[in-house]
Amino acid sequence: MAIPVTVVGSGPTKVLALHGWFGSARGWGWLPELIDQDSYSYAFVDYRGYGRRRDEPGEYTMAEISADARGLADELGWDTYALLGHSMGGKAMLQVYADAPSRVTAMVGVSPVPASALPFDDESWALFDGAAERDENRYAIIDLTTGGRHSKTWLDSMVRHSVDNSTRAAFGAYLEPWAKGDFAVDVPAPTVPVTVIAGEHDAALGPDAMRGTWLAQFPSCTLETFPNAGHYAMYETPVALATTLEKALR
Repeated sequence: MAIPVTVVGSGPTKVLALHGWFGSARGWGWLPELIDQDSYSYAFVDYRGYGRRRDEPGEYTMAEISADARGLADELGWDTYALLGHSMGGKAMLQVYADAPSRVTAMVGVSPVPASALPFDDESWALFDGAAERDENRYAIIDLTTGGRHSKTWLDSMVRHSVDNSTRAAFGAYLEPWAKGDFAVDVPAPTVPVTVIAGEHDAALGPDAMRGTWLAQFPSCTLETFPNAGHYAMYETPVALATTLEKALR
């Protein structure tokens, strides 16, 4: 089965890009336009139930994302590759690494979810759990995780992208695996560079959350804090993100 993919660039450094819960292969903001295409080849892929794979059935788990991502690399002829994961894609990235560490050359997480479960109080869980069916919940989550700083127009566009690029059933089904799944003990200590990028205005996965999760599990992990970003650096600070990615992947 061929997996639909958008490849940007033709450079020798290969990068598999794993999107977030609200994202898609097309949900990387201005990042694709800023890639050094002579140095990098980025493969932007949709998960089952998202984007060009909206109608593809699945189990909607991190293990399934990992299997599909590794299968895509095989289809592209990529024996090794770096991993880029945003938000939920950060957890998926660690699942890929746990499943095939010898194929991974580097990992970069942008506001990434860790391999461990995230703490939710009842009110927060109700907000996230209701987002599959209620667009106002999606709006509130995006506003919360970007510090309540952005225009209604932009927030509406982010909600619309999410609704248009995922089925409600798949979106809802992915929540439990990324939010409450815990396979931290299965992730080997990385022998490759690991960088996590956190926006200082991200109320959910900001710098303190990174220190308590990623850096606690992987002491060699590098933390980059973006002072003018929340959860969506690819939209909020795209030039800084592209520059930091090049630094990390180089």
